[in-house]
Amino acid sequence: MAKYGYIANPPTQSSSSNSGLFNMTDVYKLIEANQWALQTFDVSYLVIAGGGGGGGEKASTNDGGGGGGGAGGYRNSYASETSGGGGSTESPLTLVPSTGYTVTVGAGGGGMVQNTSAVAGTDSVFATITSVAGGRGGSGGNNKLYRASGGSGGGEGGWHTTSIGGASGTVNQGFAGGNNKHNALQYGAGGGGGAGSVGQNGTGSNSGNGGSGVSSSITGSAVSRAGGGGGGRTTGGATQGSGNAGGGNGGANNSAGSNASVNTGSGGGGSGSNGNNGGNGGSGIVILRYPNTLTITVGAGLTSSTTTDGSDKVTTFTAGTDTISFA
Repeated sequence: MAKYGYIANPPTQSSSSNSGLFNMTDVYKLIEANQWALQTFDVSYLVIAGGGGGGGEKASTNDGGGGGGGAGGYRNSYASETSGGGGSTESPLTLVPSTGYTVTVGAGGGGMVQNTSAVAGTDSVFATITSVAGGRGGSGGNNKLYRASGGSGGGEGGWHTTSIGGASGTVNQGFAGGNNKHNALQYGAGGGGGAGSVGQNGTGSNSGNGGSGVSSSITGSAVSRAGGGGGGRTTGGATQGSGNAGGGNGGANNSAGSNASVNTGSGGGGSGSNGNNGGNGGSGIVILRYPNTLTITVGAGLTSSTTTDGSDKVTTFTAGTDTISFA
């Protein structure tokens, strides 16, 4: 009797190799017997966490000069493109059809509101890949709330008489935030760290710019993301810094820091003197690139869109958390 398309004795089936023609009953029986070789495929990814909020005023005493928020962690496995923090290209993930995988798009952190610290972003996730949330920027003045580490670190607030330095980034995801300039008349604030470089240090006359982002062409077009937020203008007059790759600009005198652009994972801008609030960090993003012979199923909790680029499909997730699968 014919079996798997063979009239004579059929070949041996195993979990590493199958030969022949199979109907669904054959497949089910072989899976139950652990004799079915699962068909895998590779998916390239760009996973960026939410950026940290910019620092602001600790009190209403014209403290100003908040540090810039740090960018969210940046992990990339597409082509030869680098990850953040000077990291090399990661390996694509090998996945199995009809298996659920988690995707989470990290939110951006809130900028500092008077007498509360700024907020770090939240992590972004794809299956086993987690990008670490961007660190918050520090407050201005000596009644300070400190900057924090993250995917990229937050910048140190200005107008301090001492310095503890910008916060650190995460290895192979992002860089540190910038230091303030203490013991100088203007006490410039530090810029937030970016995926591509360290946040700029404050000087005697300027607060630091945010660190640079990193460019990826995983969608078919080059886009730079995950830059740091700029440090805010200080009481003594150190000019505000600029955000990078969608990061928020530091606030001018009597002005809040600017919000980072959505879905960049960039940091929020630090508040200017007497501006109270730092800017919000930008939400993260998850982008997957895979063969166009596959069809993706996306859970209702995720916001996504899918396009085709050459022989690949590209699915971009811009909000939410849920599971996905491929067939």
